[in-house]
Amino acid sequence: MKQQLVFSWQKVGLICVGTISRPQVLLHSFLLVTFLLSPVAASVVDITQQLHRPLNSSVGRQSRDEADSLLRIGEQQYTSGYADKTVASCLRALELYHSIGDLKAQGLAYNLLAKAYIQLGSSKEAEDALRRGLAIARDTKDFQAQIFALNNIGTFLLQQGESAIAGKTVEDALAIAHGVNNIEGEGLSLSNLGLVTARLGDYNKAIKLYENALTFRRQTGDAIGEANTLNNLGDAYLASGNYQDTIATYGEAMRIAKTNHDRTNELRAIDGLVTAHTAVGRYERAFDLLEQRLALAKELQNLREELKSFESYAQLYKQQGNYLTARNFYERAITLARTLEDSKQEVQLQDQLTKMLQRK
Repeated sequence: MKQQLVFSWQKVGLICVGTISRPQVLLHSFLLVTFLLSPVAASVVDITQQLHRPLNSSVGRQSRDEADSLLRIGEQQYTSGYADKTVASCLRALELYHSIGDLKAQGLAYNLLAKAYIQLGSSKEAEDALRRGLAIARDTKDFQAQIFALNNIGTFLLQQGESAIAGKTVEDALAIAHGVNNIEGEGLSLSNLGLVTARLGDYNKAIKLYENALTFRRQTGDAIGEANTLNNLGDAYLASGNYQDTIATYGEAMRIAKTNHDRTNELRAIDGLVTAHTAVGRYERAFDLLEQRLALAKELQNLREELKSFESYAQLYKQQGNYLTARNFYERAITLARTLEDSKQEVQLQDQLTKMLQRK
């Protein structure tokens, strides 16, 4: 049974979660990426701060200004669900950063590029970007960046089904974090080791790893990391059929995320709660949560999250046998997939709709 995978990029993220039945716990999504604790934050403001460095030549300054602008635009494009446009912006920014020899900025660009490739399902390109980011961290002897890059690669490998290699990679990150007394890195690495363990089906051990990770994350006052690990913990409880602890844990994650305006973890917690409440027949509560999810997606003006909300509505109505309403929501999701020019998602949604109609 697959668990949601968590990357350690930045304080923004991508969610691929639908409302699904218990036997499929979180298999519906091919990947969940939550970007946390990176030494190079990727919000628009933080990127500006990270990239503010002096240059001697006016040509170099002009190139850097253009590259910085492209990276900010790429982040906005990614947040809005346009991963293909993000790729184009990042590749051009990388050319400029390479021309002026700015390794740290290249690392930022590779992080964002990998996020976009993952959203597009371009695994080979995503792995290449991840490993280039790690190489830069090693070249610059940036131990913190190495910790997060290794965690990113580990979770990517886990998504690819390489559990053993993924575990070893995350263990390497944990060893570095412990060696340099990086509490943030220890918390993240323990959380990701929990993911590996959960993927292998040992939910009790995974729960212990998550609880240990929470200790480190609370020490640093990292509310986003705490919410992320709580969501992981909720996943493990859900997979083991412990609905009481599942709902309590996701609920705590949602409260923390909402307080800190952490929309990524808030959406993820909502998705987990929808799944848990649906599993125990609390459909009214599930619909209330989906209403919150859709409102949040619209507030963020994130078409991809709106699409996921429509898909979750469709699946829940389908589960109740209300095929007419389910069809309406599938069609709305398909329309958004076309708007996003996501042909892969459009085909998948159309296939789900066709199969549902054939079973009527």
